[in-house]
Amino acid sequence: MDLKEIQNLIRFVAKSGASEVKLEMDDVKITIKTGSESETTIVQQVPVQAAAPVVQQAPVPVAAAPVAETPAPAAPAADDSKYITIKSPIIGTFYRKPSPDKPVFVEVGTDVKEGDVLCVIEAMKLFNEIESEISGKIVKVLVDDASPVEFDQPLFLVDPS
Repeated sequence: MDLKEIQNLIRFVAKSGASEVKLEMDDVKITIKTGSESETTIVQQVPVQAAAPVVQQAPVPVAAAPVAETPAPAAPAADDSKYITIKSPIIGTFYRKPSPDKPVFVEVGTDVKEGDVLCVIEAMKLFNEIESEISGKIVKVLVDDASPVEFDQPLFLVDPS
């Protein structure tokens, strides 16, 4: 493989969006890593066993379409700053009801006191009641019923006033 082929390969990998490509042929081993601003190419001549050539390519990420920013989302973000976020203390499955045939613990507009149960999170077949840390009014439920949640994921917005 000559220098011109290597340069063309580097350009191709950079345009493809792959973060790393490894190529092994006969006595040449090439690893191309692309970062945010820089390209790194490592070319080594190493003896390779007489096996079939191996080409590995990292999955090519699909570029997301740019999202136009509008002034509308900025206004609710400013409003949300006065609210307190109640977050998940554990990883598990979020449920708004104690059981399928019972009503939900809280709705938007419900007044809650410190210690009131807001939801349950199932983790390893245990249902953990999540209690309110503050008194106030539920402004928004941020998670759908029966959805998986992560540690520290926002669950509710509460207006403390």
